[in-house]
Amino acid sequence: MRALFRVLVLLPVAALLLAFSLANRQSITLSLDPFTSGDAGLPTFSVPLYVFFLGSIMLGVIIGGFSTWMRQGRHRKAAREASRKSAVLKSENDTLRKQASDAGSSFTALPAPRKGA
Repeated sequence: MRALFRVLVLLPVAALLLAFSLANRQSITLSLDPFTSGDAGLPTFSVPLYVFFLGSIMLGVIIGGFSTWMRQGRHRKAAREASRKSAVLKSENDTLRKQASDAGSSFTALPAPRKGA
């Protein structure tokens, strides 16, 4: 199923990105200073358009992944606490079972109650 997904979705997306990269090889000038257009100020970079486009997509994926990871922190914390509590309860359960089996060998079974009493 995953192989079919890769072929039907990822292959066309990769082909589109490759075609976009080949069609947009011309250089653009990126300036990090929005207020001045002269030589003074922050540095400027000359990069191909596809590098800017693909870099923007990658930055968006990284920021989105980080924000999702931060939002899910409370769920990871709850899972850790549940795991710890489960381990404590399993240990307590094993201890009580051992005590019950040790104590059960020294006690005799109670007689069954009589009907009509």
